Amino acid sequence: MSDRRCAAFLGTRKLAEGPLAEVALAVQAAAAGAAAPLLVFEEASGRVIDLDLRGTPAELRARLEAPRGKGRPKLGVTSREVTLLPRHWDWLAAQPGGASVTLRKLVEQARRDPVQQRRAAQEAAYRFLSAIAGDLPGFEEASRALFAHDREALEERMAAWPGDVAAHALRLLDAAPDR
Repeated sequence: MSDRRCAAFLGTRKLAEGPLAEVALAVQAAAAGAAAPLLVFEEASGRVIDLDLRGTPAELRARLEAPRGKGRPKLGVTSREVTLLPRHWDWLAAQPGGASVTLRKLVEQARRDPVQQRRAAQEAAYRFLSAIAGDLPGFEEASRALFAHDREALEERMAAWPGDVAAHALRLLDAAPDR
């Protein structure tokens, strides 16, 4: 099963959170009688995910758990295009292990950087808030507080918002170290 974690909201109420397949099944079950919009968010990025909810629950689960094809799916490796200048390719080719190993090491090093992690958590919280709370009172002020790293002001601006929205935004923000 995919370990991609997601959260589903029915309007401003959290419907489910957890692995993608489990959240998708909850969304599929709720979709028929949904009186409010159903949105699914990837927790790592805060982005809205579109789900293909067709078929039975078993078919949906099988589709989400199927290997992806290209690359080395058992390891989670995906092949994509990278465009670099010749001098960059030359440098990568001279590194031990070649281009792929070197790029993976550089990415992992950047992912461990606390500044990068805090920025990614901040961006995820902003994407989530933009999609679900963009029309709530105080959204602009909350956004400014978020990017000013003013937690107290952010919580104050979100105090009148639905509890699930504010709590999820803060949880995304707290995913960064040193918070």
